Amino acid sequence: MTNTDIVLAVDLGASSGRVIAAELYADRIQLSDIHRFENSPVSVGSRLHWNAHGLWQHIELGIGQAAAKFGDRIQSIGVDTWGVDYVLLDRNQDMVGPAFCYRDARTQGTMQLAFESISQADIFSESGIQFMEINTLYQLVAMRSQKSPLLDIAEHFLMIPDFVNWLLTGTMSNEYTNASTTQMLHPSNGNWSAKILDALQIPKHIFKTPIQPSTILGDIRSSIRSRTGLQPNVQVIAPATHDTGSAVIAVPADEFASAKPNWCYISSGTWSLMGVELAEPILTEACFKLNFTNEGGANGSVRLLKNIAGLWPFQQCRASWQRKGITYEWSQLEKMAASAPPLQTLIDLDHKMFVAPDDMLQAIVDFSQRTGQPAPRDNAAIARAALESLALRYRVCLGWLEELLGYRLETIHIVGGGVQNRLLCQMTADACERPVIAGPVEATALGNIVSQMVALGRFESIAEGRRWMRSMSDIVQYEPQRNSAWDEAAIRLHSYATLSDNW
Repeated sequence: MTNTDIVLAVDLGASSGRVIAAELYADRIQLSDIHRFENSPVSVGSRLHWNAHGLWQHIELGIGQAAAKFGDRIQSIGVDTWGVDYVLLDRNQDMVGPAFCYRDARTQGTMQLAFESISQADIFSESGIQFMEINTLYQLVAMRSQKSPLLDIAEHFLMIPDFVNWLLTGTMSNEYTNASTTQMLHPSNGNWSAKILDALQIPKHIFKTPIQPSTILGDIRSSIRSRTGLQPNVQVIAPATHDTGSAVIAVPADEFASAKPNWCYISSGTWSLMGVELAEPILTEACFKLNFTNEGGANGSVRLLKNIAGLWPFQQCRASWQRKGITYEWSQLEKMAASAPPLQTLIDLDHKMFVAPDDMLQAIVDFSQRTGQPAPRDNAAIARAALESLALRYRVCLGWLEELLGYRLETIHIVGGGVQNRLLCQMTADACERPVIAGPVEATALGNIVSQMVALGRFESIAEGRRWMRSMSDIVQYEPQRNSAWDEAAIRLHSYATLSDNW
C-alpha cells in the first residue's frame, strides 16, 4: 500500500449509513464522504424489520461512486455495523425470512423463558455478556418459543456485517467482535458456547468459527465488479465489524489493551457504550450483578462496558417535534438546551418506557409527573433534560467501572458523532468530575480503516494507528467545572430510578 492508495469503509449505524474513502498522507488520514443514506427499521404487520435489500443497494451505489472517482487506487473495503442483529440463509444460500430489528417486540419476556432452561449465572459465565432482551440469543429464543420454522430451515447464521461481506465476496464468516454481542460466544476461548446453544435448542451447525479483525476475506465477486466498476485487485477485509469495536480502535490513547488502563471511553451516538479496554475479561460476581458486558475487541482484547440509551431519546424528541411540524437543527437544539435552567427535570433514560415510545416527548412528561417532578416547561427544557440525564448516567457508569477495576480512572475519551454536541461533552466532564477528551468524530470509520491498514501492512499495529488518531484536528479537551449541584442531582435521579423500577 502506498500513500496514494485508497481504502473504503462501509459504516452502517442504526439510523444512517455511509461509504467513506480514506487516503493516507504523510501527516494525516484524509476522509472523503462518498455516499450517505438513511437507515431505519420498517414496520411490517406486527414486526419490525431492517430493509436489508435497500441497504445493499445503497452500499453498491456508494462503492460504484468510489470506483468512478478513484479507479484502481482502491485497495480494500471493510464493513462495520451495529451489533446483535443477523440474517439467516438456507441451503441454497437464500435469505430465510427478514432481517429482524432488535427493537422488535418479539423478544419481550424471552430472557425469563431462557432462564428456565439454563441459569442466568451459567449464561454469564459462558458469555460474559450483559443481559438485554435485544441480544441475539433472545431473538433466537423468541423464534423457538413462537414455533417459527425459520431456524429449522437455516443453514447459515450471519451477523449484519457478515451478510454484507458475503454479498461482496461469496465468503461466509462470523467476525469475532460482532459475534461477541450475541451472548453466545465464550469469553475465554472465543468460540461458540455449546452449553448455551444446546440448552436453548439453537442449532450449532449454522455458526462459523469466529475470525479476528484484520482478516482478509477475499476478492470482490465478479458480478459486483461489473456493476460497480471496481478493479479485480480490491480485497474485502473484516475490520472490527461491530461499530463500537471499530470506534474504540480509534480512541487517541497512549496504549492498547493494557493490564491497568487509566482511561475509559464513551462511544457516543444513538447508543452510548461506556467502558474500558482490557486484555482479559472480568467475570466476577460484581460484574454479573452490575450487568456489565465483556465484548470482543481487536486482537483478542476485551471491551468491558455497559450499553446506555445514549442520544436515542434526544433524537426521538427531535423526531416527535418534526411530526408536529416543528423542525430543529441539531445545533439549534444544543443552543436551546444551553439556555434552559440547569438540572430541573431528570429522567432515567434506560427505563423501558424510553426504549421505543410512540412519542418520546410524552414519555418524558409522563416520567417527570410519575416521579413527582414538574413537567418540563418548554422544548428547551426537554432538550436539556435529555442531555443532563445522559451525563448523569455516565457518572453512575463511571463509578461502577471503578468499582469493578478497583481503582480511579483519570480520563474519559468520547468518540463518535456525539462529540459534536459540545454541551453534552462539557456536561459529562462536570457531572463525572474528569477531563473529557472528545474526538475523533468519525471514530467508527477510522477504526475500520486502521484495521484494514494493519491487514495491508501499512500500520504495524493498532498502537501505531492510535498515534495517527492523536494528530486528528477535531480532538477537543474539556475540563470539569466543579459544581455541587451535580451531586444533588445524582441523588435525585437515583431516587427516581429506584421508584420507576416498580413500574
